[in-house]
Amino acid sequence: MIEISILPDGSALKSFGGDTLNTAVYLSRLGMPVEYVTALGQDLYSDQMLDAWQAEGVGIELVTRLANRVPGLYMINTDDAGERSFHYWRDQAPAREVFDGKKGADLAERMAGFDALYFSGITLSILSAEGREKLHGAAVSVRKSGGHVIFDGNYRPRGWPDADSALQVFEDSLPAISLALPTLDDEQSLREDSDLRAEAVADLYLEAGVDEVVVKQGAAGAFFASHDTRGLVPVPEQISPVDTTAAGDSFNAGYIQARLSGKDPVDAAAKGHRLASAVIASRGAIIPLSSMPGRV
Repeated sequence: MIEISILPDGSALKSFGGDTLNTAVYLSRLGMPVEYVTALGQDLYSDQMLDAWQAEGVGIELVTRLANRVPGLYMINTDDAGERSFHYWRDQAPAREVFDGKKGADLAERMAGFDALYFSGITLSILSAEGREKLHGAAVSVRKSGGHVIFDGNYRPRGWPDADSALQVFEDSLPAISLALPTLDDEQSLREDSDLRAEAVADLYLEAGVDEVVVKQGAAGAFFASHDTRGLVPVPEQISPVDTTAAGDSFNAGYIQARLSGKDPVDAAAKGHRLASAVIASRGAIIPLSSMPGRV
C-alpha cells in the first residue's frame, strides 16, 4: 500500500509498505531471493512501487496489473512512546483480487512450486473466499513437497466481521503451516483472552499441526517452541522506540533468513531482535540501508 507517515511537526512522509512487503524487503536485504505476489493498478503510484521493490532486489514477476485501479493507502500516526495507530483506505485495493479467476488460479499453481511461501493474517483478511482457497491449496502443495510454509498471525480487527470469523479462517489455515510467527498481543485480542500466555499460544499452534512457533512479545522477548524444544530469547538491549512500525515484520525476516540458512531458533531469534531494534529506531516501515545493523 501507499504509506503516509505523519511526522511530529505535522508534515507527512510518503513511502510504500504493508506487512508482507516489509518482510520481503528485509529478506532481500539479508540476501534471500524473494518474489512478491500481489496485484496493483496501472497508475503512477503502482509504477513507483514496482520501481522501489526492484531497487530493493524484490522480484516483481508475479505482480498482476489491473486497469483503472489504484493501490490501497494507509496513514500512520505515532505517539510519544513510538507506538503507532493506523487508518486504512483499501476496500477497493486490487490486491484483494490477486487469486480470483483464471489468472489467480494460474498464479496459485506457480506458487505451489515455491521452496517457501510466506503470508499473514492480513493476507487472509483481504482475500475473497475463492482467493483463500487457492492460497491454501498452494500452501498445502508447498508443505507436502518438503518446502516451508510460514505464517505471521497478524490480526487487525478492522479487517474482519468479528474475532470469531478471523479465528476460524486462521485455524483452517494452520494445518498447512510449518512455521508460525504470531504476536502475543494479537493472539490475546483474537482469542479474547487477555490472560493468554505465550506458552499457551505456542501449544495451540503445535496442536493444530504447526511444526515450529515463535511468539513475539515485544520488549519481553520471543518464545519459541517445537515438539521437542522450547525457550525464551530475550531482547538483548532495551531501547526507546521512535516508531514501532514493522517491528514484527522485520523480526520475522531476521528469523526466517537465519532458520532457512541452518541456524537454530535461539540464534535466529537473536537475529530477529537485532534487526527489529534497528527498525524501531527509525521512522517508517522500511528504514534506510545505512541504518541496517552491521551484524544482522
